Amino acid sequence: MTQPSTDTAPRTIVHVLRHGEVHNPKGILYGRLPGFRLSVTGQSQAAAVAAALAGHDIIHVIASPLQRAQETAAPIAESHGLTIQTDENLIEAGNSFEGLRVAVGDGALRRPRHWWKLRDPFTPSWGEPYLQIAHRMLAAVNKARVEAVGHEAVCVSHQLPVWTLRRFLQGDRLWHDPRNRQCGLASLTSLIYEGDTLVDIVYSEPAGKSDPRVTGA
Repeated sequence: MTQPSTDTAPRTIVHVLRHGEVHNPKGILYGRLPGFRLSVTGQSQAAAVAAALAGHDIIHVIASPLQRAQETAAPIAESHGLTIQTDENLIEAGNSFEGLRVAVGDGALRRPRHWWKLRDPFTPSWGEPYLQIAHRMLAAVNKARVEAVGHEAVCVSHQLPVWTLRRFLQGDRLWHDPRNRQCGLASLTSLIYEGDTLVDIVYSEPAGKSDPRVTGA
């Protein structure tokens, strides 16, 4: 990471948090569909993150408008006496498989009529372009950084948007193998700024490890 240009630049941290586990008994890709809440495990994960951040200088909590993100943000906001702000830029990525089962060898991917959606893994052809995701996530983070300058903020989002943002900031290509994402349930990708300059990215799992291949995005 680039080093700060001045020793007097304020230090600001934006914690980008993936929401906790979701109650999804049918195992569908729920995407932006309403009504998907945290599971009991997801609620425990959200509480664990809130406990881990209890001693931090958090003055701003922002979340995706989707229920699972709002519920993950709630215990953090409560512990710091804050009101959750909502930012549409933190929402889950758009996906044409929304509402369907898409596990490998199962559901929609077995039907030839869906195969055309997989023609371009680089944009990708089945959903919101990676570059668009990266740009809107960066807009949300920059807004949070300005609001919390000299302190800390938490932005609650979803696995693909969080991972896409991280790859963009690291200068990595945006298309990737989803099985290799370092973005577990209720994990933190903490962006550390000196002034306007990003100086470090720190990944942590205060709620414990989870398999990135397990549906829960």
